[in-house]
Amino acid sequence: MRTKILISFLFFSISIFESEAQLFTKERLLNNENFDKAPLSYGYYLGFNSYDFNIDYKTNVKDIQVLKAVGFNVGLIGNVRINDYFDIRLEPGLVMSNRTLSYSNTYFDGLAYEEKDLEREIRSTYIHIPLLVKISTKRINNIKPFIVGGISTALNLSSNQDNPDDNSNGNFRMTKNNLFYELGIGIDFYLTWFKFTPSLRGVFSLKDEHVPDFDTDSPWTSNIDQMQTRGLFINFTFQ
Repeated sequence: MRTKILISFLFFSISIFESEAQLFTKERLLNNENFDKAPLSYGYYLGFNSYDFNIDYKTNVKDIQVLKAVGFNVGLIGNVRINDYFDIRLEPGLVMSNRTLSYSNTYFDGLAYEEKDLEREIRSTYIHIPLLVKISTKRINNIKPFIVGGISTALNLSSNQDNPDDNSNGNFRMTKNNLFYELGIGIDFYLTWFKFTPSLRGVFSLKDEHVPDFDTDSPWTSNIDQMQTRGLFINFTFQ
């Protein structure tokens, strides 16, 4: 449901500027005609995210449920023009997310547990630094669709990787550093005074992020082989 809400933001934004697009009409007066000619350009973005986990298990048991919440993104953009169709982008930013792991009581068979032991909340604040290649179509009047892809690194400021207290004391530990690949789509809208860009992007971790508990038979981590973030970003860029 939350993912559908996020996607609706993108299409709602596109509908606002539908009159600017004029995809199937004769040519219109071009706004910011030489905007993309500059070798370097800058901007900022605001947006939303929905983070999930992809979990691989050592044995076949009931999946751990991931309860997602809508997070927030904010950051800067540096764009290097290669030609009319290719750009290199650096987008350092701050990403805040919140996920809750919900365990079945089957994970605690034969063990004494309390109701609070069935859930672990994971709040994360990342310094997120993507390096991306943007591949655009030819500009059509005042719009230009594009696809984007690349890699990113992230530092989890909320990491408790070195915390001596693990799940036995209520702490699900996560690694500090991560590596992602990213794929997305978007549309540049050339307005009178600036360029506005809504985009939709998938973010996929390449590393295992969970830190196992000290107890090798821990009900929280003993059956987890790998736990990797996957997320959906909706960003609104202003240049």
